[in-house]
Amino acid sequence: MSVSFSAGVKNELCRLFPQKKCCALAECFGILLYCNSFGGEGLRIITENREFAAMIPKLFQKAFRMEFDVQPTGDSTGKLVFQMTRREKLRTLMESYGFSLNGTLSLHVNFSVIEEECCRAAFLRGAFLAGGSVTDPEKGYHLELSTTHQSVARETFALMREALGFSPKIVRRGGGQILYLKQSDQISDCLTYLGAPLAAMGIMEAKLEKDLNNQVNRRCNCDDANTSKVVDAAQEQLTAIRVLREQGALEHLPPKLLQAAEAREKHPAASLSELAEMMEPPITKPAMNHRMKRIVSLSKEERP
Repeated sequence: MSVSFSAGVKNELCRLFPQKKCCALAECFGILLYCNSFGGEGLRIITENREFAAMIPKLFQKAFRMEFDVQPTGDSTGKLVFQMTRREKLRTLMESYGFSLNGTLSLHVNFSVIEEECCRAAFLRGAFLAGGSVTDPEKGYHLELSTTHQSVARETFALMREALGFSPKIVRRGGGQILYLKQSDQISDCLTYLGAPLAAMGIMEAKLEKDLNNQVNRRCNCDDANTSKVVDAAQEQLTAIRVLREQGALEHLPPKLLQAAEAREKHPAASLSELAEMMEPPITKPAMNHRMKRIVSLSKEERP
C-alpha cells in the first residue's frame, strides 16, 4: 500500500527523536495542544500513522516517565488510540506546562517551555504530527495545522512568524482553528525547519518540474499558434493567386509580384523567410511579406 505524501513527511519527522528532555517536553506540548482532546477530563490522541504511534509512548516516557492508560497493541489496525484518564497523570501533564488541573479554562502556548530554538522546532514538529497535514505537491501546495484552541492558534501564528520569517493564514473551520500555508517555497522552508528536508526537496523538485512543463506548454502553444497563422496566411495567398489567374490578371503583375506568386504556388508550405531566399535577388522577410500582402490586395480589387 502506497504511503501518502503527508504520511511520508510524518514518517521522516518521527525519525528525529529528541535527545534532550526540554525538546521532548516541547514536542509533547505541541502534540497535546493539537491532538484530539486534552484537558482536566482526559487526554486522547488518535492517529493512523504507525510511525507516529510507535514514537508516542517513547516520547512521553522520556518527557514524563509516564505510560498511557490505554494504547494500541502491536497488531492494532485502523485508527490507533492513546488515552490518559487517571487524574494524577493528567495533573502532572497540566502542571508541567503551567496549567492547573481544575482551574484552567482554556489552553494556550506557554512560551517559557519553548524558549530555546531547538524547543520551538520540536513544539511545531509535535503540532504537525498531531494536527497537521500537507498536500502532495503533484496535486497542489497546502500545509495546515488544526487545533480546537483559539488562543493556541493565535500564539502558534506568532511563533511561526518569528521562527520562519513569514506568517501563515488563519481560518475557522468546523469549530476548529486552521493555520495554513499555500506557497510552495514557504511550505518547503517550514518542512525543513520541522526536520523533514527530504520532503522539502520533494516540494522544490515538484515546483521546478511544474514550471518546466508550463514553459514547454506555453512554447508549444505559441508554436502551434504561429504555425496556424502561417498556414492561414499561405492559404489566403494561394487563393489570391488563383483569383488573379482566373481574372487573367496574374501575368500582368509587376515582375517582382509575379516572381513572388510563382514561388508561392510552387512552394505552398514554405515560410516567408524561405520564399524571400528564393527571390532573384534574395530579399528580406518584411519585403516578401509586403509583396504577398500586395498580391492579396490586388485580388480583392474590382475589375472592369
